[in-house]
Amino acid sequence: MTICKAPQAFPRTEYMRRLAAVKSEMARRNVEALVVSNSSNQTYLTGYTARSGYVPQALVVSMDQEEPTFLMREMDAPAALHQTFLEQDKVIGYPESLVGNPVKDGYDAIIDFLREAGLANRPVGFERGVLSAPAVEKFNTRLLDATLVDCTSAVNWIRMVKSELEISVLKEAAAITDAGVARAAEIFRAGVREADAIAEIVSTLARGANGKPGTWIATPYLCSSPRTGTSHITWSDDVFRPGSQINLEIAGVRHGYTAPISRTFSIGQPSDRLRRVHEAQAAGLEAALATICAGRTCSEVAEAADRAVEKFGVKKESRFGYPIGIDWQEQTASIKVGDKTVLKPNMTFHVHLGNWAIEEDFGYVISECVRLTESGVEVLTNVSRKLFELV
Repeated sequence: MTICKAPQAFPRTEYMRRLAAVKSEMARRNVEALVVSNSSNQTYLTGYTARSGYVPQALVVSMDQEEPTFLMREMDAPAALHQTFLEQDKVIGYPESLVGNPVKDGYDAIIDFLREAGLANRPVGFERGVLSAPAVEKFNTRLLDATLVDCTSAVNWIRMVKSELEISVLKEAAAITDAGVARAAEIFRAGVREADAIAEIVSTLARGANGKPGTWIATPYLCSSPRTGTSHITWSDDVFRPGSQINLEIAGVRHGYTAPISRTFSIGQPSDRLRRVHEAQAAGLEAALATICAGRTCSEVAEAADRAVEKFGVKKESRFGYPIGIDWQEQTASIKVGDKTVLKPNMTFHVHLGNWAIEEDFGYVISECVRLTESGVEVLTNVSRKLFELV
């Protein structure tokens, strides 16, 4: 029996639009097939969100085929048939004998498919930068007569400009993010364990908002005094205390689309140091948001934020943000001084004024999830930019 199709996050026409953009880029690079190994790019082109990319899998986009072909572990094929718009014959599972095999693995199945499709001596694009060295070597040695073209970031850059349908889903994710911050403000109290607080926040992110549940839990980051100078750290078995500062970074997720936000909390009256840094970083965020608009560069936004922060005697060493969409970031541009990427309408960014380099034991976070418009910026998240002072 054929597995039923899940309700699709986007209509087929949306995926055809994305594939047309990819094929246009393929034509520009003179490749006849593109082997997509990046799991976020696979999601973008098919709607597949199952977490099976820890074993070899690839989406092969061919210039002469309307739909791409998804090659993956056989046990994962039903999930692809269920989640994606692809027809039955466009999902091919390779046998379990290729899993955990040190000699022959799933990349051999992918290369075999390319050879059987008559592409062994044609120009083939692949995402070299996301493959392991042995996998790259396998492509090079088994496709000796093909012209292999490195297309590592080709799809990533196409993803940067969102359709209106994508913006709608990101707004749903942002509403879930807002609900998570609201729950954090309710639960963060002296005597509460970090783990119990995170459990409440994650439960909210799963339940969702406005009738739209979260479809994945992006790793939540939380650090409290005296660890607020640590970045990308998760909760501990510690307990919040009177006077604790808490840095929180979370994201709601809908169909892979991820809307992150950061906020800082204080249980009781904040220190003068924290108030000063909050004022500086909030001013930097406002300056960034006021500068962002189509036609400006990432560097111009960073320079404006930098100037605002430095007026308060604070220096931020890390970048001021990055593009978002499927998963936490798109790994293309950065809002940093020197990045000349030109901003376009419907690009979406996490504008991040988090600053972990103030002192070894002290840092601060504040950020927003935004969409670029012709004339400025639309903030998708909707949380007060105050320093949260909790009783």
